Amino acid sequence: MTTTGIELTDGSGSESVVARADRERPALPSLTGARWWAACAVFLVHALVFLPVYPFQKSELFRTIHQWIPMQLGAAGVTFFFVLSGFIIYWSFRPGNSVRGFYRRRVLKIYPTHVLGAAAFIVAAGVPLHRLVVWAPNLLLIHTWVPKWTTVGGLNVPSWSLAAEVLFYLSFPLALPLIRRIPTRRLLLATAVILLFVVALHTAYYLWVPGPKGTANVFVPRLVPGDTSPYYELHSSPAWFAQPDIPVSPSYWLSYTFPASRLPEFYLGVLAARMVLEGRWRNTRLAIPLLVLALSYAATWVVPVNYKMSALVLAPMTAVVATFGARDMHGIKGITSHPRLVWLGNVTFAFYLVQLPVMVVITRYLIGGRQFGVLGWAGFAVLSLVVSLALGALLYHCVDVPIMRRFAGRRTTRQAG
Repeated sequence: MTTTGIELTDGSGSESVVARADRERPALPSLTGARWWAACAVFLVHALVFLPVYPFQKSELFRTIHQWIPMQLGAAGVTFFFVLSGFIIYWSFRPGNSVRGFYRRRVLKIYPTHVLGAAAFIVAAGVPLHRLVVWAPNLLLIHTWVPKWTTVGGLNVPSWSLAAEVLFYLSFPLALPLIRRIPTRRLLLATAVILLFVVALHTAYYLWVPGPKGTANVFVPRLVPGDTSPYYELHSSPAWFAQPDIPVSPSYWLSYTFPASRLPEFYLGVLAARMVLEGRWRNTRLAIPLLVLALSYAATWVVPVNYKMSALVLAPMTAVVATFGARDMHGIKGITSHPRLVWLGNVTFAFYLVQLPVMVVITRYLIGGRQFGVLGWAGFAVLSLVVSLALGALLYHCVDVPIMRRFAGRRTTRQAG
């Protein structure tokens, strides 16, 4: 690494392969469109948990639905985004890109939308601003590094994943020279080593860190007494943010929200991008990777919580991301590369960050103080989806795109000899 740029040779005798891969990087419409399906999985779980529709959420029907649509569905969507993040970051980085320019683009990409989402949540939920611990760690995206901040300072709950993304981005320029030194022929072996490390890490959490050891789903609605819908879901209630201390399970925190635990997923995406670019991943058929992913997801019902959220689905999810990338590399069109899905994929980030504030407003003014069954919940879920998508599109086109065009232009630097 130089002080102005990053040297993009791998030192393994495969410079010609790497150089050719650096030139041949087409757009990724299939992967962009696939983001929407992952976002829908996350949204569905959030709608089940964060829309406090009573007495529906206290019914046997809800318990049945939640058994079939548990947290690991949304968690699988997050795993997809983490692997995809590594894939996209490596794919888009070019010889001559400066480290400073890379960091500037990453900050401009995530922080404006994040701050607007946090501000919307603060206004909607009436967050007490005099308690810095409630909002400052979240605004700075450092809240998931401290167990209790994960809940007390969680604020706009979905933004927890951005704290992990910040670590991913900070580490990438530092790790890139090492990543590029892996010989092309050993990329699959390096991927297997990371996967084994993830399994070992979560096994250590299971064996030696306090927390739930059973297979039951721990991410369920926090219910209050009565059959009348409350005006706030508990995580957005003023009473929640007034609490001086909210403990969190150590093993759950380490397994799911602790940024360093999710770092391997990002680098699996980085290695997947290298394999696609350098011809080590040639598969373009989605059937087998998706089938293995479905089987792995089904297996999450019978494993402890530590393994539910990412470890079990990580290998097939990486294969799915790599296969989508290979399809784009070879110009293969499919459902996810349709222009409408590509547009939906582009607005996914903003959609992800505004969905909870939207649900808070809908709960406060339309749900609270009333009673609804499953059809009521479904109606409010659809309303939340439509409004979140509209606001997400507005943020994407009026905030994200103009900022990136105006301030995030690429600057090239001369490589050090």
